[in-house]
Amino acid sequence: MSIVAELLANNERYAAGFAHGELPRPPRLPLAIVTCLDGRINPLAILGLGIGDANVIRNAGGRAAEALRSLVVSQHLLATREIIVMHHTDCGSRSFSAEQIRQRVADNLGPDAGTQAGAIDFLSLPDLDDSLRADVELLRASPLLFPETIVTGLIYDVHTGRLREIV
Repeated sequence: MSIVAELLANNERYAAGFAHGELPRPPRLPLAIVTCLDGRINPLAILGLGIGDANVIRNAGGRAAEALRSLVVSQHLLATREIIVMHHTDCGSRSFSAEQIRQRVADNLGPDAGTQAGAIDFLSLPDLDDSLRADVELLRASPLLFPETIVTGLIYDVHTGRLREIV
């Protein structure tokens, strides 16, 4: 059985008891969360939230620069006014440099793909705390977000389940 077939069967069970069809488009809380795509991260559960409580934006490393487009939509169309940027320990984005991932793409897919990868800033995380501080400052300084936006930086420990705030 393919993964998709298994997932579609799972969805049938989920849909049979689905009770969230009437939730409004804007989140219950005026909150957007930017976090990593890592499958170990479940931001709603980590923060004690449920479906429809917050907008969740995910990308490799949970980087703010890559999430900015979605945050603009979240603020201007969905009325969010607070942002949590959540990075995490043992993040894969700390294990490579931009040049290493570009080379991997070229090796796997050829020189044309390598050239296209050269145009992408892969936003690796050499230092977790410093990268998170930079992301928080980038959002606080952005002219695209409301000036009163509260931006908080958190680091999630994948080994303990605990959060640590970065000031």
